[in-house]
Amino acid sequence: MGEFELIRRYFCTEALQPTRRDVYLGVGDDCALISVPQGRQLALSVDTSTAGVHFLPQACAHSIGWRALAVSLSDLAAMGAQPAWFTLALSLPEVDESWLAEFSRGMSDLAQRYGIALVGGDTTRGELSVTVQVQGYISPGTAWKRSGARPDDLIYVSGTLGDAAVGLKLAQQRLAADLPLPQAPPGQPDDVARQISQDEAFLLSRYLYPEPRFDLLSVLSSRASAAIDISDGLVADLKHLLTASNVGARIDVSRIPLSDAIRKLGDDKALSFALGGGDDYQLCFTVSPQRRLELEVSAEQSGIALYPIGVITRERGIHGLSSHEIQGYDHFKGAGR
Repeated sequence: MGEFELIRRYFCTEALQPTRRDVYLGVGDDCALISVPQGRQLALSVDTSTAGVHFLPQACAHSIGWRALAVSLSDLAAMGAQPAWFTLALSLPEVDESWLAEFSRGMSDLAQRYGIALVGGDTTRGELSVTVQVQGYISPGTAWKRSGARPDDLIYVSGTLGDAAVGLKLAQQRLAADLPLPQAPPGQPDDVARQISQDEAFLLSRYLYPEPRFDLLSVLSSRASAAIDISDGLVADLKHLLTASNVGARIDVSRIPLSDAIRKLGDDKALSFALGGGDDYQLCFTVSPQRRLELEVSAEQSGIALYPIGVITRERGIHGLSSHEIQGYDHFKGAGR
């Protein structure tokens, strides 16, 4: 199969190219032509996922496709942007039609959820690597930038932490034992998930099938003063936010949300995963004390759980962690994963 037949068969599909009025020209030309809605700004982000670093190459192609798109979309969610389009650059060691069919299906399953369109990209021969650039739009002046946190702002996270890091360890253990991994997100039929415990299935899914938190856009709205998605661990990503805002933080570790599944590891081990494990793709954000009640009422009405874990301080650094200080993941220092 040649490159252009590969693109036509697996990526020029209705699922990946839904009809959108803002897409004038999509896949098939030298450039895509898109229209940004009047009065909106364009939000862009790009992520490269490399086999053996960002995903397990032995994982099913469906989860690899889903995950590659999800981690890029999470950046749009962290800025408060509405997703609209994406491009894909795919490097493959060989053409495996069954793998490509599942990869395309995993990506399209997530893309359909948000009505976003694939508008271009590239394919090439090489080591397995997936680069996704996502584009969306946002009203001017409404983005949740990392630099917006102020002293006395409250720090929240949007869900339990550490689950994905434990899920990665479980996935590695299963592969080492020559056991299969789940091949569908939660809520879809999957033979592997039915054969293992609910806790293990939950933790594996949190790593293999992350969910970008677009459900928070209306709840946070103009209420968040700063935000970041948690990809490299809470401590590492919170440090980025604090540095950009020229502030510090005091964290109450007793309020870090932990799932029942990882509490079974013991509180200290669970907390270590929560603070430094990464891959959760929850949001960490700040809100002024004056808007706390408004935020929490809106979240309750929407059925969304939010967890206050600390407060922004004038004094730099992260305080309150004591022996739980974790570096998080850094590609070039070799920390974390």
